[in-house]
Amino acid sequence: MPFDLAFIWAGLIAFAVLTYVILDGFDLGLGILFPFAKSDHDRDLMMNSVAPVWDGNETWLVLGGGGLFAVFPLAYAVVMPALYMPIMLMLLALVFRGVSFENRWRTDKKGLWDMTFFGGSLVAAFTQGIALGALVQGIDVTDRAYSGGWFDWLTPFSVLTGVAVVVGYALLGACWLIYKTEGEIQVQARRYAWWLGAATLALIGFVSILTPLQDPVYFERWFNLPGSLWSMLVPLMMLGLAWAFFAGLNDQKDLQPFLSALGFFVVSFIGLGISFYPMIVPPSLTIREAAAPDSSLAFALVGAVILIPLILAYTVYAYWVFRGKMDPSEGYH
Repeated sequence: MPFDLAFIWAGLIAFAVLTYVILDGFDLGLGILFPFAKSDHDRDLMMNSVAPVWDGNETWLVLGGGGLFAVFPLAYAVVMPALYMPIMLMLLALVFRGVSFENRWRTDKKGLWDMTFFGGSLVAAFTQGIALGALVQGIDVTDRAYSGGWFDWLTPFSVLTGVAVVVGYALLGACWLIYKTEGEIQVQARRYAWWLGAATLALIGFVSILTPLQDPVYFERWFNLPGSLWSMLVPLMMLGLAWAFFAGLNDQKDLQPFLSALGFFVVSFIGLGISFYPMIVPPSLTIREAAAPDSSLAFALVGAVILIPLILAYTVYAYWVFRGKMDPSEGYH
């Protein structure tokens, strides 16, 4: 065929996962910041800011997981047993979080649901980072099957990536509040964003230093000339985003810090792609090896070509309709 369907599908799944991280990251970040709000009124405002869009964000997670199952069945069969525990904990945490979101409005005793909303958000973010770290450090595969142990996913490196994702999501949540709110809650969010931004950049730097040490292929990608000249664009982009982020906070901008914080995740994702390609399950399972037959990929692609633009259109429309600052008494203005 003139183009490789397996790599097209790898790009679509990567796009779905990145879109989920961008859209649901600040949503989970609000939950992580929940205990630090000064009053129930502030927590109500935080929830109201994402109430119209929060459940649609997870559509992209379903698309990414379902796409992996449909078009990369071997990768799915290897990743699931390797990461079964963190993935199940993440899904349970998202369920608890959704239940808390709905029930909090139906009771006068909000404390319990506030804590479950916080706990669900924290566990979901942490386990996503754990799963990412476990994937980066590599999954043992023998005869096209997972051959590692039950707790191979739990290492100091995966815990570090888990903490990094929690802090990064909290940063997105704080920047979302800067963008969507006014008054004291915005001032508080701006103060949190300073510390969370510095911590996120430090953790990204620490993880970036350790990642090439996880596999010789990663090290070669990042430090062998002339290919490393292209790789060096990643830290340069991160430096530019860091400048834009802190400049936006200094100049009291509302949107610039949020877009810059999202950029941290996009550039980090690009860095992961540089390390991984053409592997889908490092260190030994490539995109082509894990893919379903081309006939299956072509059949599924027809549905994706229809479905993904529809989801994108719905997402853009929802955020456009509910654009603007939150009005504490009336919703949006």
